[in-house]
Amino acid sequence: MNRVDNYRLNLGSAQYAPIVVGGMGVDISTSELVLETVRLGGIGHLSDAMVPAVCDRLFGTKYVANKVKRFQEQQATSFDEARIPLYDPHELRLAQMQYIEHTVAKKQGSGGIFVNCMEKVLMGAPSETLAVRLIGALDAGVDGISLSAGLHNHSLRMIEHHPRFRDAKIGILVSSWRALKIFLRTAQRVNRMPDYIVVEGPLAGGHLGFGFDWAEFNLETIFLEVLQNLEAEGLKIPVIAAGGLFDSQDALHYLERGAAAVQVATRFSIAKESGLSAETKQAYINAKEEDVLVAGISPTGYLMRLLRESPCLGSNISPRCLPLGFALDSKGRCPYPGEYLATGTNSAGEKLPVLEKVCLCQHMIRYDCHTCGQNVIRLKEKVKQGADGAYILPSTEEIFNDYMGK
Repeated sequence: MNRVDNYRLNLGSAQYAPIVVGGMGVDISTSELVLETVRLGGIGHLSDAMVPAVCDRLFGTKYVANKVKRFQEQQATSFDEARIPLYDPHELRLAQMQYIEHTVAKKQGSGGIFVNCMEKVLMGAPSETLAVRLIGALDAGVDGISLSAGLHNHSLRMIEHHPRFRDAKIGILVSSWRALKIFLRTAQRVNRMPDYIVVEGPLAGGHLGFGFDWAEFNLETIFLEVLQNLEAEGLKIPVIAAGGLFDSQDALHYLERGAAAVQVATRFSIAKESGLSAETKQAYINAKEEDVLVAGISPTGYLMRLLRESPCLGSNISPRCLPLGFALDSKGRCPYPGEYLATGTNSAGEKLPVLEKVCLCQHMIRYDCHTCGQNVIRLKEKVKQGADGAYILPSTEEIFNDYMGK
């Protein structure tokens, strides 16, 4: 009988189990979850979203506080108009390396430690900070980088002179052949094609590469279109299917149709090693179809899929652009502060809920944004309940082996 374990993902000379665990931020894909995936032979993604704040929490560093202090000192000594609070590039590189090296140093097994790098993490200086994050990841010894949340037109040029530019695996995440074609043109200019392509469909969790007509699209159509166009272009690049693959049968379906591997995440969000709280994991498992929402509340401009009970929704929390500011563009703008200021108060003078956008920085670092894939509603099919009615959380190994068909 055919099963997922019969397949392997070949990236150059490296061979992996065909299960790729996506990078769930912020630190939901913990070091422990990634290391377990690697031990089992698969690829595990860290997410480099908001790494300075994550390092402060994990390692007791002061990267965010240092940013605030520098900005306040600058404002006290300058008569110029207010400037954008920026992270120091050296400290940002240190944070990136510290976060990744913490995992790389503990690596055991034949799998790969990859980093999911979102272009839409702007930090007030989009190009400069993206370059630092990419270079820091390579310096830290990561096995691969998956470029996500953007077209990444300039990302390869940022690292083309790095000594590991052609050794580390580099892939791109897309939701259409059109987007991939744009990236491939930029890759040709630096003579560095991606080592793999992740095609993500509309049922994925978190930020989506689709508009409000997302339900009119399906992963299989997009996946086959990418395969066919790559073949027509004479390009032999492994394609990984992602978004809505719930079990080994879903995985096998795509492997039999030419996928080099599958990327999955939502099922691993409730693993024992996941960074979510036990209470939140129970909420994920209890979710019903009506509990899942696709909304345009992210300041990135992308739609997000998340649970309706997420504390970030309808919050009236004040903007945290000075200490955090991960969504600020190069002119210091973020959509949330404007929505916050435009929202009135009730008769008691209390701030009303801000409905159109959320302060993504503050809510993500507090685990208040419960992003999930559409198949979160099926999680209860795969877990057992204890005598107290609570669901028994599976380990990363149990979920991984279930996907492998073991």
